[in-house]
Amino acid sequence: MTMADIPIITTVADLRVLRHQYARRNESVGFIPTMGYLHEGHLSLINQSLLSNDHTIVSIFVNPSQFAPGEDLDTYPRDLDHDVKVITEFVAAKFQGSSDKKVDAIFHPTVLQMYPSGFSMERSQQRGAFVEVLGVSEPLEGKTRPSFFRGVSTVVAKLLNATNPTVAYFGQKDIQQTVVLKTMVRDLLMDIELEIVPTVRNSSGLALSSRNAYLSPEILSQVTCIFRSMNTAYGKYSKSGVRDVSDLTETVSAEIRSTNANFKVDYISFNDPETLDYLTTIDPKKGAILSLAVYVPNSTETNETKTTRLIDNMIFNPVA
Repeated sequence: MTMADIPIITTVADLRVLRHQYARRNESVGFIPTMGYLHEGHLSLINQSLLSNDHTIVSIFVNPSQFAPGEDLDTYPRDLDHDVKVITEFVAAKFQGSSDKKVDAIFHPTVLQMYPSGFSMERSQQRGAFVEVLGVSEPLEGKTRPSFFRGVSTVVAKLLNATNPTVAYFGQKDIQQTVVLKTMVRDLLMDIELEIVPTVRNSSGLALSSRNAYLSPEILSQVTCIFRSMNTAYGKYSKSGVRDVSDLTETVSAEIRSTNANFKVDYISFNDPETLDYLTTIDPKKGAILSLAVYVPNSTETNETKTTRLIDNMIFNPVA
């Protein structure tokens, strides 16, 4: 199947046929795993791959194993035509028809392709192979969503095995994910390089996310407080010498609370940049990762009951 000259591959067997062609010619492959509904954040990863590799493959697969029962698996935005159009228009505008700059294939598998033993949302009923990365999966997102990184690690391991890329690209926005996956690749002895690309934000600082599509314009304008609050805390750390995590946490929390009383902070956390251990004081020689998650209403309507969980982070670099 082909849309706008990008082959859509739906089976692992067909993907491997393509990949073997590249391997025989000793050509490099960049890989961008996504859950679709692509935006500029995804395009920044695709752009990096196009600039650095002979070939680029993008996967689009909404992975059920990283959703818990009751989360938004069924409503997660899906639109393959939209994604193909976004890629096609981006490449045409960026590289002006250069024949050697293109996305060579989109891998769009079924759940059965990715989970040959079948899949159940109930963890106790799941069968087959799963991957767990202990130590760095449990804090932060793992504390709120205990099966999340088991699902992420499993599907990324499967995608890397199927694609066998030279380099795989991930965004800093999901910073704990990058730590988990780097650990997985190292400990499972995978001969793959992971490249982390900085978070893409809109003009007001909001981190781009597929879930932003749930939010009304009014809420979208208000959630920029998340980025502002992190910047304020970083200023206190880097310019005023504040190292106490409780002080910096209150700085972030206060700005979010003052913007909209209906914004509910799930967590605000400062963690070691390598081990993700929780910190009470930041060592300025090592720095820290500030991560947070906030539930926001989808609109400002008084009868609004649906919420969206937004995550973001900022690296607190070492300072003299």
